[in-house]
Amino acid sequence: MRYFKHETAVVDQGAIIGDETKVWHFTHIMSSAHVGARCILGQNVFVGADVHIGNGVKIQNNVSVYSGVTVEDDVFLGPSVVFTNVNAPRSFIEQKDFARTRIGKGAAIGANATIVCGNDIGEYSFIGAGAVVTATVPDYAKYYGVPAQHKGWISRTGQDLNFDKDGKAICPQTGEEYVLEQDVVRPL
Repeated sequence: MRYFKHETAVVDQGAIIGDETKVWHFTHIMSSAHVGARCILGQNVFVGADVHIGNGVKIQNNVSVYSGVTVEDDVFLGPSVVFTNVNAPRSFIEQKDFARTRIGKGAAIGANATIVCGNDIGEYSFIGAGAVVTATVPDYAKYYGVPAQHKGWISRTGQDLNFDKDGKAICPQTGEEYVLEQDVVRPL
């Protein structure tokens, strides 16, 4: 085993866990889950069947990543982030056709945010604490509120981007240049 597993964690046989990953107290990883390298799964995390978590992901305490959710590389999930995977839940109907949700590379989701299933979170986007996401979030977008609404654009490193009249902005931290065209942000 080339990863760390706390003695109270449960990793079902068949789960794949990458090198240098840390699995902390009371975490449960289902048998068909895949967790990448250099991840940190905090206390009381649940990773459901067929979930794929990329490399370098940090999942804080009390997060359940249910079937139907894919988490790409370098994502941050704050404490108690909530995912759903069924659009019309009923206790008396067994549902296995889960809605798909993708959390894009480098995205950050703040504490207690809720991501309603079927809505992708774009690469390097930021979801504020307590937000309720009910629509797809574009790459490099900043969303917060209930329901979550677009509040601006951010760089790869999470800095606010202020676009000039030509649709260009520079990250104040790294000097990276970005362009905004037809409500799509991309690095130059």
